[in-house]
Amino acid sequence: MDFAPSPLARQLRERLLAFMDRYLLPYNAAWHAAVQAGDYPPPFLQDLKALAREEGLWNLFLPTLQRDEPGTRLNNLDYAPLAEAMGRLPWAAEVFNCHAPDTGNIELLHRFATPAQRTAWLAPLLEGRMRSAFAMSEPDVASSDPTNLQTTVRRDGDDLVISGRKWFITGAAHPHCRLLIVLCRNADADGADSHHRHSMVLVPVDAPGVQIVRNISVLHQHAPEGHCEILLQGVRVPAGHLLGDWGAGFAMAQARLGPGRVHHCMRTIGQCELALQLATERALERTAFGKPLADQANVQEWIAESRIEIDQARLLVLQAAWLLDQGASADGADARQVRAQVAAIKVVAARLQQRVVDRAMQIFGAMGLSPDTPLAALWTWGRALRLMDGPDEVHLRTVARHELAQARAGLGASAAWFTTPEQLRAPPHLSA
Repeated sequence: MDFAPSPLARQLRERLLAFMDRYLLPYNAAWHAAVQAGDYPPPFLQDLKALAREEGLWNLFLPTLQRDEPGTRLNNLDYAPLAEAMGRLPWAAEVFNCHAPDTGNIELLHRFATPAQRTAWLAPLLEGRMRSAFAMSEPDVASSDPTNLQTTVRRDGDDLVISGRKWFITGAAHPHCRLLIVLCRNADADGADSHHRHSMVLVPVDAPGVQIVRNISVLHQHAPEGHCEILLQGVRVPAGHLLGDWGAGFAMAQARLGPGRVHHCMRTIGQCELALQLATERALERTAFGKPLADQANVQEWIAESRIEIDQARLLVLQAAWLLDQGASADGADARQVRAQVAAIKVVAARLQQRVVDRAMQIFGAMGLSPDTPLAALWTWGRALRLMDGPDEVHLRTVARHELAQARAGLGASAAWFTTPEQLRAPPHLSA
């Protein structure tokens, strides 16, 4: 098990970082100014995307990318360090067509779309000509348990009719968003088990009955691409807009999450690396009580703890990426291990980000609370990540269930580690 980047991944990472230094960082202030002025996406973004594609830094996230599709095919382990590099600049991933939620949606379409659906939706997404959103969570139920979802889909002749309300739907406010992948409860689900009651439907954003109610701020942070509340009022689409099989929505949603969480976690680690870099430079430059902050014992401890924790988290995420690349069977023990590992990295990465960024903010003092550095926005994202894609508690439950299942399977194996009075009175004799 070797987590060192392959020669290809190393080369691509160097090229990607050089591209970011040369083309993206000089535009960072202009990006923020354009967003604040309501000019989103900024007009220069398309030029940067075209340049990234010319440089071969395009669609790097999809292990199943075909030769006739644009981009560079990488496995999860090779893509991980690239995701970390992109995470240092929150808007960078879109330049390389490696941004959420489109990466997960592209994977879904790649695996389950019909030829007509691939032409209508997958091809434009791979080309970067449109955006999409994944509509799962709802305001009226605990969406951490997807079997609770109540937005309904019913079959009506040659059509599907969707009714319900979704919220915190990332990307739905993007001007180029054309598609919602909506997870719905089947209207005829009575009698089906809880994991076969939902289906996925491809819903054009401009379909009659689709209403973007609002873009919800997250901890008072406004995302230009949106975390939206969406009302679906009798939305009618052709039956051919069903993605995959009727009743297979839950399993498809679960399949979507593994690689996506690796991407999220590696971008988070990239943001933690940036926070640590900013903190160490600040500690060397600032003086308090007659000596540099870097000479203060508590500051040194913060820096050391951040370095140790970042490296630990990275190894755990890389192991999850490696496990995904091994192709565990859908219902085997290996698959259960992968699910537990993916759940674990989600908890670790979100908590890591809050700790590391919080220490950096403390080193910066008041400036760390201001928009003059990216730290406040990064801390906000870390806090939100503890709920996005499922709360920490759900992922901890997954890890615990895996551990308990293993213990149950080998119940009694630990008895040999106990020492009884009888064993002390009559220890075993070694035979020659």
